[in-house]
Amino acid sequence: MKTKFLLAVLAAFLTINVNAQNHKANIDKTTVKWTGTKVVGSSHDGFIKLSEGHLAVKNDQITSGKFVIDMNSITNTDLDNKEYNQKLVGHLKSDDFFGVANYPVATLEIKEASAFNDNKASVKGHLTIKGETKPIAFEVEKKDKTYVASIIVDRTLYGIRYGSGSFFDNLGDKAISNDFTLDVNLVLE
Repeated sequence: MKTKFLLAVLAAFLTINVNAQNHKANIDKTTVKWTGTKVVGSSHDGFIKLSEGHLAVKNDQITSGKFVIDMNSITNTDLDNKEYNQKLVGHLKSDDFFGVANYPVATLEIKEASAFNDNKASVKGHLTIKGETKPIAFEVEKKDKTYVASIIVDRTLYGIRYGSGSFFDNLGDKAISNDFTLDVNLVLE
């Protein structure tokens, strides 16, 4: 009886794994655009790259996924002045922001998602930045082999407090919004 039970469990496990399709991220075609804003409205933006990633889908529903972001790849696209551009990127890589020397990668792990309805689904997971892991939720839209999401991240949850009006007084127009946005176009192979 015990053997039959174990065989049934093994068969169920294999069936689940056969039905789940694991898709590798095309890191050359995937884009992750970041946007950070000052409280008074000006903003900066640029891109960061995935170093690897995959998404598992079963019965047209995301079941899991993991994405590794190369924080050394951060760029700025809104400053034409090369000196200011390099200063901003250097500051973002510093300990004031992402501490890239000590934390060269960030990760996003998808833990669960709703079924797609009109090609849209709600996703929950864990985001790790600077060694801090916090829950995160966002909406994703499926367009063939591309998944599009706009993820709002509260940087202060990850110990990034530079210029935050929540932690420092008298910043005036130098106050930086606690939230930044990651606009993701995930392309699967």
